Amino acid sequence: MFIIHDLYQDDNRFPLGPAYLAAILKNKGAEVEAYSMDVFHYTNDELARFLDSNEYDLIGLGFLAARFSETVVDLCKVISANKKNALFMLGGHGPSPIPEYVLRATGADVIAVGEAENTIADLLDCRLSGGNLSKVPGIAYLNDGEFHYTGPNKLIRQLDEIPFPLWEIFPMKEYTAASKLFNQEPGEKSLMIINGRGCINRCNFCYRMEKGIRFRSVENIIEEMKILRDRYGVNNYFFEDELFVFSKKRLLEFEAALIAEELKIKFSCNARVDIFNEEIVEILKRCGCQFINIGFESSSDEVLKLMHKNATAEQNIKALETVKRAGGVGMGLNFIWNNFGDTEASLRKNAELIKKYNTYYQCRTIRPVTPYPGSDLYYELIKMGKLTGPEDFFSRFRNSDLILINLMEMPDSEAYRLLLEVNQDLIYDHYAHVGGDIGAAKDMVHQLSDLYAGKDVKFRGTRHHDKE
Repeated sequence: MFIIHDLYQDDNRFPLGPAYLAAILKNKGAEVEAYSMDVFHYTNDELARFLDSNEYDLIGLGFLAARFSETVVDLCKVISANKKNALFMLGGHGPSPIPEYVLRATGADVIAVGEAENTIADLLDCRLSGGNLSKVPGIAYLNDGEFHYTGPNKLIRQLDEIPFPLWEIFPMKEYTAASKLFNQEPGEKSLMIINGRGCINRCNFCYRMEKGIRFRSVENIIEEMKILRDRYGVNNYFFEDELFVFSKKRLLEFEAALIAEELKIKFSCNARVDIFNEEIVEILKRCGCQFINIGFESSSDEVLKLMHKNATAEQNIKALETVKRAGGVGMGLNFIWNNFGDTEASLRKNAELIKKYNTYYQCRTIRPVTPYPGSDLYYELIKMGKLTGPEDFFSRFRNSDLILINLMEMPDSEAYRLLLEVNQDLIYDHYAHVGGDIGAAKDMVHQLSDLYAGKDVKFRGTRHHDKE
């Protein structure tokens, strides 16, 4: 059974990772279930009663670091106390870079480190045959308190070899109605999908479980979209992978396949500014692209260089202008602050760019950078003596809108004063353009103010306010 932990929101994205792993196990003859706490907001007590009434050989849970202290630790205690004879496995971006710490903090039996399709198949074979965990590549575990890591499992080079996600064990009616993508019409259904895995770059704040970039074939993607259309009525897609826009050649292949199959879709995707021009945008529009999410990150060349973005402020402006001239396509304006080299001036310039190019699909604000475990920034701060490791990180982390470690030459109080001033302006600007309730804007600003003051750390971000 795969447990999908609660995110305390209703615009939940379909859990692609567990769904791929479930498909692997189903192909091996296993019976697989999902327990969707995110959709139905089941409590830990309800999960305990459910586990008490059922038997499993393997229980899986994946998570990101941001949810670890708030949700995952207590959830793991409940699973461990009620799992019976099941092997309890953790996986994903959260535990993969810090497996020993996570094992000791959660009591889980094993962690799948990195990409887990091959690992989970090997692990189930080991479990059912009574084999030795030391023979399963790609996992970490404790034996009599001693930490063991078996080394990486074989990377899946050809992504088409992975079966399609096992959608049928998940509440698809709820998932396909949960997310509202840009230009999605009432009654239309949407879902997450991937084009590939990995990225060509390595920004200092990013953590990826595997190196390099790999793509599915266009034919494989088209086949999956046809199944989702016919089986679940999906015609809006969000390509979740980090780099959908990789080359003009691949985009033209995608367009030709859509035409050949008479498949009309809408989709949102991610792109980099250095692989971007007018022709790329026009091809995307012809394919049905409604929204392009771009990690601009900063308006400062110095900051972009220090974060290893391998992009320039000039390229950012060119991409912004290109999408604006093309028209008809929404744009995700992602900017962060509090990286090396950031100042009050860079914060205000970031905000100016958001206001100038905003399409007002989402209420965009600026967050401080977080040095999540596994990122280059995390290890750099350890080397600098500003962070000691995962225990130190999680003792400090409360919310991704808060400053974990101040990397600027100004006190925290001044940094928060500036963030509140700039984000308040962005929030009111958003509501002025969309004609929203000014009371909602004031409430959002009040929540941010309480967050920055340390009064309430449960704030979920401004983008979850306008999802009706």
